Parts: sequence; C-alpha cells; structure tokens
Amino acid sequence: MISCETPAQLNITQLDTLSVLTRAIHQHQIVKINYFSLSSGVSSREVVPFALVNNGLRWHIRAYDRKRERFTDFVINRIEAPKIIDSVIKEHETKEADNQWNRIVELEIVPHPALKHPESISMDYGMKKRGMKSNSYTQGDVLNVDVRAAVASYLLRRWNIDCSEQHSLKGDEYHLWLKNYQTLYGVDNLVIAPGYQKP
Repeated sequence: MISCETPAQLNITQLDTLSVLTRAIHQHQIVKINYFSLSSGVSSREVVPFALVNNGLRWHIRAYDRKRERFTDFVINRIEAPKIIDSVIKEHETKEADNQWNRIVELEIVPHPALKHPESISMDYGMKKRGMKSNSYTQGDVLNVDVRAAVASYLLRRWNIDCSEQHSLKGDEYHLWLKNYQTLYGVDNLVIAPGYQKP
C-alpha cells in the first residue's frame, strides 16, 4: 500500500511479433523478417534467433543474420511480418559459434575519480573493499561484473560508465568509471560505450 512511481516505458513490444520469435528460439527455427535498420532502411532477411536481450530500454533478439553473414542484435519493434521458414540451421549459425555471446568480459567498475564524494557511489552500488575491513571509502572500492561481450556495451551505456582510459568524460551523469578498460579489447559494438576509443 506504499506509493511507488516508475518512469513510463516509451515503447511497447508487439506481442504478435514476440510470439513468433520466441517460438523460433524455443524450437530452433529460422525466421524470415522485414527489418527496419537505422543504417540501411527496410530489408528482407533470414535470421537464426537464439536469445532475447533486454538492454534496459528495448528488447532485442540475438541472432545470426544470413544477409550480413554475422551474429548481431535486432530490435524487436523494428521487425515486421516475421514468419518461421523451413530451412536447415548450419553449424556456423548456432549460438555455440557466436564468439561475442560466449565470451565473458570481467568489468571492474569504480566510483568516477572526478567525484567529490566517491563514498556515496560506493555505497549506492554496494562496492566491495579490497584489502580493507573498514566501512570508510578507499581507492580500492570496486564493483566486479561479469557480462557477455555481446551485451557489454548496453550495460556500459545504460549506467553511463566512463570507458575512457583517463576517466576524461565530464558531466554529472558520470558516476562510474571502468577501471580495467583494456578488458574491452575485441568486444564488438562499443560505439555506444561512453568515451571508449579503440587502442
């Protein structure tokens, strides 16, 4: 009986589309779709979906894209007219062949060094002390997160984690810094990771 407010969801997943996609995932089947891409507009594709991914803002499917011959994510609300087709899934199209999906990236997230009171963020995220039993903030406070390489950029963007080498992003939205930014080497789709630059 306590009031609780949640920000409005701006997009609602189309259940008729979701039902076809989840059935294809469950039954290991291929789906023909029309996909509305930001870079290339609408096109017809055959995809081999194997997982649902929620990035905090929208739902995706993780799938092998036969048109581009690679694994990628498709926003569910940009999929139109999905239809399960009779076709054989090849070994290189399976989840086991998706290196980004199967690779686990270990992130060491710490309070952003530019913060005046980093202990507040340490408390906020329940960061563990390294080598200290004190309740006071230390430079060793860290939040260790293991995440699939395929979805690491979503996590980094959602939580505004500064991924620059020298924690150089400015702004009140940057409470966190990725201390071991080198761990992102070889991770795809880092264009949305705040401040990340290829070495």
